[in-house]
Amino acid sequence: MDKGAWWATVCRVADLTSRLPKTGETIHGHKFFIGFGGKGANQCVQAARLGAKTSMVCKVGKDSFGNDYIENLKQNDISTEFTYQTKDAATGAASIIVDNEGQNIIVIVAGANLLLNTEDLREAASAISRAKVMICQLEVTPATSLEALRIAHSNGVKTLFNPAPAIADLDPEFYTLSDVFCCNESEAEILTGLEVGSPTDAGKAALALLERGCQVVIITLGAEGCVMLSQTEPVPKHIPTEKVKAVDTTPTVGLYTSPLSLSESVSSIKLESVKLYPYYLYSFIH
Repeated sequence: MDKGAWWATVCRVADLTSRLPKTGETIHGHKFFIGFGGKGANQCVQAARLGAKTSMVCKVGKDSFGNDYIENLKQNDISTEFTYQTKDAATGAASIIVDNEGQNIIVIVAGANLLLNTEDLREAASAISRAKVMICQLEVTPATSLEALRIAHSNGVKTLFNPAPAIADLDPEFYTLSDVFCCNESEAEILTGLEVGSPTDAGKAALALLERGCQVVIITLGAEGCVMLSQTEPVPKHIPTEKVKAVDTTPTVGLYTSPLSLSESVSSIKLESVKLYPYYLYSFIH
């Protein structure tokens, strides 16, 4: 297995509108569609389309959405050996409203994602241990993600952790088990308690995260690029990017980690390569 295992899947129920509605307001949209999403699934599909062999470790409902999701993964040449189905919950779903500028509001019902457990991970340990890189997030239970990181770490598998949705009291072991810890500015604020309104602020937050034991920290800043630093190069570096037109920002935070996973050495990512990641991301969602 070239690249590793991902965790969360949701079906996206999306409405496109000219602007986002205010509280209590009803507005007309101009398009509706149902698609596939979830941070883990987005990352897995993108990595597969960039040429990596990928395996999806996740849980979906034994329903039409779940059946369609498994078929979609197979069509993207992703191993579904450890894609589990359950009758105890529906497939995860996200209701999304996207405006003309690509900005969005989202409500997620995690559903079957929260039923992925450590017993499932033990069954999937062979896939995790064969991987070169494993990516995980917090769209499953923190205990499940933490156990996955432990399995990967004990087998010498490089780990990329995207702490989203962020929780303020994140277990300290998440930091020490992360070769690359990649979050956005709002997640960095929740995790550190520091305001992140500029690249300089992001550098301070990244230092705080690095001190918790991560090997590499990357804080993405939307149109402002990102800030990164590492244990070997602990001075924050702001990496700006060229502006691109936002089509839909819904999957972008999680997707930033997929090109990272294709780096020859995850724990020594090159600045020149990081500058290219937004273009991989843009080409994927455009």
